[in-house]
Amino acid sequence: MSYAVVLGEALIDLLEADLGGELIYRQAIGGAPLNVAVGVARLGGRVEYAGSLGTDVLGDRIAAFLSEAGVGDKGVRRVDAPTTLAVTTFEGAEPAFTFYGEPPSYALLRPADLDHGVLAGAEVLYTGSICLLREPFRAAARAAWAGFGGFRVFDPNVRPRLLPDDAALAALRTLVEEFFATADLVKLSSVDAELLYGDSDPAAAAGRIRALGAGTVVVTRGARGAHVAAADGEATLPAPVVDAIDATGAGDSVMSALVRRLLADGRPAGLTGWREYVRYALAVAGLVCERQGGATAMPTPAELAARWGEL
Repeated sequence: MSYAVVLGEALIDLLEADLGGELIYRQAIGGAPLNVAVGVARLGGRVEYAGSLGTDVLGDRIAAFLSEAGVGDKGVRRVDAPTTLAVTTFEGAEPAFTFYGEPPSYALLRPADLDHGVLAGAEVLYTGSICLLREPFRAAARAAWAGFGGFRVFDPNVRPRLLPDDAALAALRTLVEEFFATADLVKLSSVDAELLYGDSDPAAAAGRIRALGAGTVVVTRGARGAHVAAADGEATLPAPVVDAIDATGAGDSVMSALVRRLLADGRPAGLTGWREYVRYALAVAGLVCERQGGATAMPTPAELAARWGEL
């Protein structure tokens, strides 16, 4: 059975919520790559997570959650660092994140920690997100990416609060373009694209990333759907109409759905196939937005069928 390796961060989200008029913070297990791994598993795919987890009680909870979700742990390294916290506040349904913990527990995976046997057997490798901002994780991701012979998937997942100035943003742009250039699929949000390139046009961003060497680019646009650019054309797809309460993890669910379809059905031959994959991914994200966000919002095929019927 084909499987994916998801390489990246896992942490604890503290999600702002209202309880009887009092502002509280609800604890949830998160991190964009962890969300992707859990999403793939919930959708019926086989996936191995590779990343570093603290040895504290919160790290234990993350490890148990991954196991219960059916995510493989062959690539997990436990590290002597407090588990990173991401405090999440909201404007409407859209989340904003502030991170606490130094050194970040999620970025301590080393190149020597990589399981090259697991990588060699995988069909899909995903990496990206905030863990790339720190060493030694960045070196580990570069090593895994360079040596991988399957389908390479990347998501920059830009977090402005981790970029203190224009120089930091420029350095991130250079870094993510290094991965864009050899990615088979890049998924990013329109907000990511505007932060990186100062252009709100998703088609322009997708064209720029494809010109760097990426195979297919999907730019998600929240309630406005997604733009997909492939070698033989491009298209904009609408999002399903939903009653959104929390968009946390919605972009990650798009990625998990795309990875799941790649594992099940392989690389699409062209734009027609990618349109089908993205339509499925937007349905997954729509259901995620109707739930309290994070990894626990990732749906199963039965839940998708109950909400949307045959996809």
